[in-house]
Amino acid sequence: MERLIEKELLKWKNKPDRKPLMIHGARQVGKTHSMLKLGKEQYKSYAYFFFENNEELKAIFNKGVSDIHVLFGELARYIGQEIKPKETLVIFDEIQACPSAITALKRIQETANEYHVICGGSLLGLALFRDANYSFPVGKIDLLNMYPMSFKEFLMATQAEKPAMLIDTIAENFENNTQMPNHWHEFLLQQYKKYLIVGGMPECVMEYIKNDDWNTVKAKQLAICEVYTNDMVKYCTKTEAMKNIATYNSIPSQLARENRKFQFNLIKSGARSKDFSDSLFWLEKANIVIKTLKVKEGKMPLGFYEDLLSFKIYMADVGLLTAKGNLSPMSILSGDFGGESKGAVTENYVAQELTANSKKPYFWESNNTAELDFVIQLDNEILPIETKSSISTKSKSLDLFRNKYGIKNSMRISAKNFGFENGIKSVPLYAVWCIK
Repeated sequence: MERLIEKELLKWKNKPDRKPLMIHGARQVGKTHSMLKLGKEQYKSYAYFFFENNEELKAIFNKGVSDIHVLFGELARYIGQEIKPKETLVIFDEIQACPSAITALKRIQETANEYHVICGGSLLGLALFRDANYSFPVGKIDLLNMYPMSFKEFLMATQAEKPAMLIDTIAENFENNTQMPNHWHEFLLQQYKKYLIVGGMPECVMEYIKNDDWNTVKAKQLAICEVYTNDMVKYCTKTEAMKNIATYNSIPSQLARENRKFQFNLIKSGARSKDFSDSLFWLEKANIVIKTLKVKEGKMPLGFYEDLLSFKIYMADVGLLTAKGNLSPMSILSGDFGGESKGAVTENYVAQELTANSKKPYFWESNNTAELDFVIQLDNEILPIETKSSISTKSKSLDLFRNKYGIKNSMRISAKNFGFENGIKSVPLYAVWCIK
C-alpha cells in the first residue's frame, strides 16, 4: 500500500543538506514498512537494526562512539554485510531503546553525513522525557511525524482501479466549490463510512482488502489496542500502568456525551486532574490520542489564547475508537447509530484528518451556550469549522463565532455536497484531507 509519507522520504534521500532522519509515530502506523520499502526500492542495499531487547546491538553504541567510520565497520560486521556510503540505507528501528544511538546521530551528521541513516521510534517522546541519559541531537536531524492512514490513503489502497481519478476530482471540486456528481458523492460517502469502521492502521486496512470481513478487522484493531496497553505495563510502574489503561479505556465514554470535554471523574469516581494528568501526558507522547484544547478567543495566533484546563481527547485512529466502543459495522454503514456516538465518531475522524495534515485543531465555546467543533489556523487566517454527521445546515455556533470575530470565511463539514454560500464553504465528509 502506498503511503503519502513515502514522497517525503524520497525528498529526504535527494536533499543535498540531508541529515539523519527520525520518523516519530505510534506503534503499528507503518514506520518500519515505509523505511524498509525505501531501502528496497531506492538503494542498492539496506542494513536493518532493531534495538528493542537487543543488548548486543546496544553494546556497540554504549561503549562510546568516537569515530563514526569505525562504528559503521562494527555494525557491518554485526550483520555480516557491507555498509556503503550513499548506497546503503541504514535503518535504526525503535531507536529510543538505545540512548547512545540517538546521541551518535549528531556525530554522524557532523563527521559522516555521506551515510544515509533513517530512524523509527514509537515511544520516543516518552523516552526522551523520562531518561536523563538522552542527549537529543537538536538541529542535527530531520524529523517527520507518521500517522495512521488518512482517508485519502484509504481510497488509494481500496480503490486501486480508480484512485487517481477519485482523488483528483475531489481535490478539484474542493478548490472550485463545484458539486460532485451525485452517484460519486453517494459512493464516496459510503467509503467514508467504511473508513470509520476500518480506520487507518495499515494492518487493519490490509485485512479489509484481503478478506472484507468486519470481524477479522475488529480482531486486528483490538489486538493493536492490546499492544498499546502492554506498552503501558512494560514501560510504567504498576500504579502508572493502571492509571494509563483506565484513562485510555475511558475515551469512548468521554466522547459519548453531548459535552465531549474530558472529565477526570469519568475515569474514576472522585478523580481529579492531579491524579491522572500524567496518564494523559503518557498517552499523548505515545501518539495514541489527539488532544484538542479550547481557545478563549478566535484571534491570531490561536496558540496565544489556549485554555490549558479545557480540552477534548480523541483516539488517534477512528477505527480503533469504533472497535473499542463496540459500534456495529452495519449500524455505521446504514447511518443508524444514534445518541451522541455518531457525532463523537465524526469529530474524531475530523480531528484525525486535520492532525495528519499538520493542522492543530482547537475548539471554542461561548459561555457554555454555543460550541464550535474546530478552529484552526491556516497561514494568517482563522478558519472556524462546524462538523455535522448528516446533511444538517444549522450553524448557530458558526454564525456566532464569525460575527464575534469578524471572520469572513468558514467551513461546514457534513454529508452535503460541495458548495459555497453566505461565506460558508460546504465540504463533504470524504474531503477533509483537502484542508491544508
